[in-house]
Amino acid sequence: MPPVRSGVAAYSAELLALLGRVFEIERFEERHAHDFVWKHQRAPYDIVVYQLGNAPCHDYMWGYLTAYPGLVVLHDMRLHHARARRLLNQERFDDYRREFRYDHPDAPPGVVEYAVEGMGGSIYYLWSMLRVVVRTARAVAVHNGRIAEELREQYPGLPVDVVRMGVAPFAAGHHARERTRRELSLPEDAMVFAVFGKVTAEKRIAAILRAAGRLTAQGTNALLLLVGDATEYPALNDEVRKSGLEDRVRVTGYVADDRVGDYLATADACLCLRWPSAGETSASWLRSLAAARPTIITDLAHLVDIPTLDARTWDRSRPSAEPIAVAVDLLDEDDGLTAAMRRLATDADLRAKLARAGYTHWSSEHTLEAMASDYRRLIEQTTARPAPRVDDLPSHFTNDYTGLVSQILREFGLDPFM
Repeated sequence: MPPVRSGVAAYSAELLALLGRVFEIERFEERHAHDFVWKHQRAPYDIVVYQLGNAPCHDYMWGYLTAYPGLVVLHDMRLHHARARRLLNQERFDDYRREFRYDHPDAPPGVVEYAVEGMGGSIYYLWSMLRVVVRTARAVAVHNGRIAEELREQYPGLPVDVVRMGVAPFAAGHHARERTRRELSLPEDAMVFAVFGKVTAEKRIAAILRAAGRLTAQGTNALLLLVGDATEYPALNDEVRKSGLEDRVRVTGYVADDRVGDYLATADACLCLRWPSAGETSASWLRSLAAARPTIITDLAHLVDIPTLDARTWDRSRPSAEPIAVAVDLLDEDDGLTAAMRRLATDADLRAKLARAGYTHWSSEHTLEAMASDYRRLIEQTTARPAPRVDDLPSHFTNDYTGLVSQILREFGLDPFM
């Protein structure tokens, strides 16, 4: 929950504000999660809902997932990053080995040792480490239909449902565009491309800088606005300097929620790229649609149902549907992204059409009310579903770590279970 600076924290705050009108909800964050155990023992909750992702602020949940099965909302399709970080940082190497083998019994035997030796990196995207989570859950929810299909195929019989991700539109103050452009020294006649959210290499910043460099070299008056915390991207300043775009890039750092709308109003188009991807649904992209900004996205497998324009050919991905974004093929990223940015910079009519279509898509599929409606249905369904029985979990999930104290108590003639 806020003030933690994560997308899921903002998501949770908005969601609870709506669900709290229907359900009696108690939330548990890391600093007081231990209270959950005695409270649940005293007056059992009808359902436990886990908002689970790869960020470190979710790591504490793994101590509860298997002991208290519930509804698991997966914000990432792959959780290997989280498990490797947690277990290896604690030097629990054997626990990591056991869990990896349990999750991926068909993986080559030596794979796990790459991660143990600190060379995990991109292999985390290849092996998801989801099996413990999904087998012990009463139900699983995701924000994408293709991801749901993939999970059902990998884990037959798994109850998986889709919850539409909803976002609230950020309200911009009166004259926000003009005021914010003055604050950032952005000329009114410049074409401003913006990237929102935590600044990371996965958001294709290097490719964006290359494309922006091409545009400006060809005479396009384009500027790049990075709106978000950049502390986890130490190479950013060097990459900007090497691109020769120091005077055309603005990095805001973390921006409070009440100012995000002003920055959205400032942008002429939003760049919502992603690779590698853990199958996440981009809240920053949805907020761009809600703000009626034209967007450019990466053409990823789980986004195939989104009606888009191909940046190479300008063909529609779905001829019968109005495109809501421009899609860039990863195999032709530099040329495709340059073409997409050039077209949006020079075609005001296309920007307006994409903005209208994107806003219509958000208003019909991705409002907070739509998300809350899906949650209400799924919570009621899951509450009636029994917890699965799983007897073969790795030992670090079943060991309650009371063995030593029990032994000591017995030496004094005391029953540890009295």
